[in-house]
Amino acid sequence: MKISHTKEDDNLKKVLSFSYAAIKRKCGVFDIEKHEGGKELVFERARYSYNDAVEYFDENFASEITGLALDLYEGDPDETKV
Repeated sequence: MKISHTKEDDNLKKVLSFSYAAIKRKCGVFDIEKHEGGKELVFERARYSYNDAVEYFDENFASEITGLALDLYEGDPDETKV
């Protein structure tokens, strides 16, 4: 998505928030600032939602959703533990 004006900022924030919540429900809790795979899925789902095509997201990103869920279940080696 490339948007060069600020009129839709509130709508985009909602779409991103809803997408983050949806991905967390499917895959588990993750820090969007640290987990690149999770962040990418949130952006992709937001893109689908923005374009009124969210019903196709799960099917088109099934392997990525499953991969993220497995990473989070097993403990993602990319995330540092303190």
